[in-house]
Amino acid sequence: MFSLLISGGAATPPASLRRRRHRPAASLDAVKLLVESTMAEVSSSPAADPPIQSLRRGDWVKLICGASFEDAADVRNLSLLYALAGVDCVDCAAESSIVNAVVEGLEAAMAIAPIPRPWVMISINDDEADVHFRKAGAQFCISIDFCRTPLRIRSIEPADSNDLLPTWEFDPENCPIDCARPCERVCPASAISLNMIPAEAKSPDASSPPFVLQGGVIIERCYGCGRCFPVCPYDKIRSMTYIRDVAATSELLRREDVDAVEIHTSGRRPDLFRDLWSSLGDSLHHMKLIAVSLPNSGESTVSAMNDLYSIMESDLQCHNLWQLDGRPMSGDIGPGATKQSVDFAVHLAAAHHRPPGFLQLAGGTNAHTVNSLKKAGLFRTKSNFDRVVGSASCSGGDAMIGGVAFGGYARKGVGRVLSQLPRGRLEEHPEELLLGLRVALDLVGPIKRYDPLPDSSHSH
Repeated sequence: MFSLLISGGAATPPASLRRRRHRPAASLDAVKLLVESTMAEVSSSPAADPPIQSLRRGDWVKLICGASFEDAADVRNLSLLYALAGVDCVDCAAESSIVNAVVEGLEAAMAIAPIPRPWVMISINDDEADVHFRKAGAQFCISIDFCRTPLRIRSIEPADSNDLLPTWEFDPENCPIDCARPCERVCPASAISLNMIPAEAKSPDASSPPFVLQGGVIIERCYGCGRCFPVCPYDKIRSMTYIRDVAATSELLRREDVDAVEIHTSGRRPDLFRDLWSSLGDSLHHMKLIAVSLPNSGESTVSAMNDLYSIMESDLQCHNLWQLDGRPMSGDIGPGATKQSVDFAVHLAAAHHRPPGFLQLAGGTNAHTVNSLKKAGLFRTKSNFDRVVGSASCSGGDAMIGGVAFGGYARKGVGRVLSQLPRGRLEEHPEELLLGLRVALDLVGPIKRYDPLPDSSHSH
């Protein structure tokens, strides 16, 4: 979201940014002052473990960087910005360099203002069919025998790994030069970049096109939303799905700076969930929170949750959370995207005999989610054991809905403010950091119940 794609040389920062660099201390002081004044009550909380207290109160906020989003520079800056805004947790891809980027962003935030450290969560999956673990890929792959096979959930195991030449991006030279490139326009992550360049003189044939398209999918930025698939008029784009390596995940879980893990599952294949849970073994004992993200399966949802909980129960040594994935990766589409997530929460809040665990919304969450929860009577509503028969979602007196996670909407909101910045450390541009922070506070604030920022604060 903070990228500035430059062709033909290094980017020169706008004059306004160059002038601002002469006054970083004063601007960072303004950032610190805004954080301290906005979150004074949170910062002075006597709670020993703020994230868990947030879940119990019902004001937990999680930033979802994206299970497949692996642009380390953007992940770092997102983590910095939303940590200053007061999120309780940052959820990222289960890849060491991305975890490092999150940790660096959190440390930068804590160096600017005295904030509690948010938890670091990594996301993994038990099934390669999960939409959060896919990339936009090519229609074909090339292996040692030059097979040309559609890349839909395909894995090739050559004798020599150096002989495998997979392409994770479609070849833009296969795209007609007059294509309107709707894939590029519809991508919310700016993960598709196509540029028209003069064609090399490959042939004296005068009929050869004078220009070709160059670029393609920027793999580290693609988080698998799938919006490019149906809009390609020539059906050139396919999805490539994958499962995170269990051994590498176990090593990440043993890191002291990783606090939580989220397992994405359909809930329809408890055997796959059991295999993953068993394979992770005692690495799960290092966690402070284990989350399970699952879709709304209607009347069978609670049964699926109980099946999953029965797998976890004997070896669960920390808090657990159920992420209600209403409409995956859609919060930035429009106000109505939040309806499915809130409907999911309404369904589970009234469900009998659901297993223990905090409930948290995701999938379609945006600035309208809190008002929708209030209308449903679920915002910071305490659990009532007379209404929730059987296993309670959490301990008595805790909030019925623990909180909300924001993904695409959170990234898009600050991206509008910061998209013109050169890549780098966000704190090096403190005035833009301040503007981005105000946008983040507008999203986080209604859940944390910060005092609203004056409208004039957004003017520049």
